[in-house]
Amino acid sequence: MRFSPRATGLLAALVTVTIWTSFIVIARASAQRSLAPLDISLLRIVGASLVLLPWGWWLVRRRRAQMGASAPASSLGGVSPLPLSTTALLGIFGGVLYAVLAYAGFFHAPATHAAVLMPGSLPLWTALLAVVVLRDRITPLRALGLALIVAGDLLVGGRSLLAGFAGGDVWKGDLLFMLAAACWASYSVQARRLAVDAVQATIAITAFALLVYVPVWGVLVALGTVTSHLRQAPWSEILFQLVFQGGGSVVVSGIAFTRMIQHYGPVRSTMITALVPGLSAVGAVLFLGEPMHWNLGAGLALVTTGILLGVLRQSPAPAPLPAAPGNSAA
Repeated sequence: MRFSPRATGLLAALVTVTIWTSFIVIARASAQRSLAPLDISLLRIVGASLVLLPWGWWLVRRRRAQMGASAPASSLGGVSPLPLSTTALLGIFGGVLYAVLAYAGFFHAPATHAAVLMPGSLPLWTALLAVVVLRDRITPLRALGLALIVAGDLLVGGRSLLAGFAGGDVWKGDLLFMLAAACWASYSVQARRLAVDAVQATIAITAFALLVYVPVWGVLVALGTVTSHLRQAPWSEILFQLVFQGGGSVVVSGIAFTRMIQHYGPVRSTMITALVPGLSAVGAVLFLGEPMHWNLGAGLALVTTGILLGVLRQSPAPAPLPAAPGNSAA
C-alpha cells in the first residue's frame, strides 16, 4: 500500500510528536524504577546500534560499489558514512553528551520541568549558536520569541534554584536539561554547517557513541567508579528500554522527523513540534501524578508562545537534523 504525500507527512508528524512526548514521560518513569541513568544511556545507544550500524555498513559499501575510489570518506571501520572528524564532532554532542545529561536530569527533576526546559530551550540555544557559527541574523520577531522562552525557563528553573538553598536538588535536573538541550543544539548547528544528510548523521553519532561510550562505561563500572543496576533490573525493563529509547527515540523519530521536514518544511514542522512541551506536561500530570504549579503553567505558556513567534514569517532555512527530544528534544 502506498500513501499519498499528504498522508505520509501527517503520519510522520503524528509519530514525531508522539515519540518526543512519550520520551519525556517514559524517561522520568524509568528514573523511578531499577536502572541507573548511565544504564539507560547505554541501552539507548545499543538499541539504536542494532538497527543503524548494519544500515551504515550497507550504505558505505553501496557507495563504494557505485562510486569506487571517488566515494565519500567513511570511518569507524566502515560503519559511519561520514569522515572521522565529522563523526567525532557530531557524536560527542548528539550521541554521548545529550543522552548522558538528559537521562541524568530525570533522576533529579520531574517530567513537567523537562517538558519546558528541553524542547522549550532548544530553539534558544540553536538560535544563539547559529548566530556565532552560521552568522544567522535574529529578526525582531524571533528576538521577542527568544525573550519569552528565557522568561519561561526562568519561571520554571528559578524556583528550583531558590529551593536549592534550602536543600532541594531539583535545580540539578533543571540544569542538566538545559545542558542537554544546548548539546543537541550544538549537534544540529554543526550538522547544518557541515551540510550532512540527516540519516547519515544519525548513523554516525550512534556508531561513535557505541565505540566510545560503551567501553568507557564498562571500565568505569568494573572499577566501581559508577553504579550500574543492569544485573538487578528485570529483562522486561531492559528489553523495553532497548526498543523504545534506541529503536523509537533514535531510529523511528529520526526518520519520521526527516519525512515531516520534507513534506511540511522546517518552519511549519517547528510549529508542529511546539506541541511537545504542552503535551509532555499534560502527560506528566496524567500518567505520573506530577503537580502543575502556577509557575510551570506560566512558563509552559511563555515557552510555547516563544517557539511559535520564533518561526512566524521566517524565510525557509535548510532542514534541521532530527532533534530530541527525543530530539531534543527523543
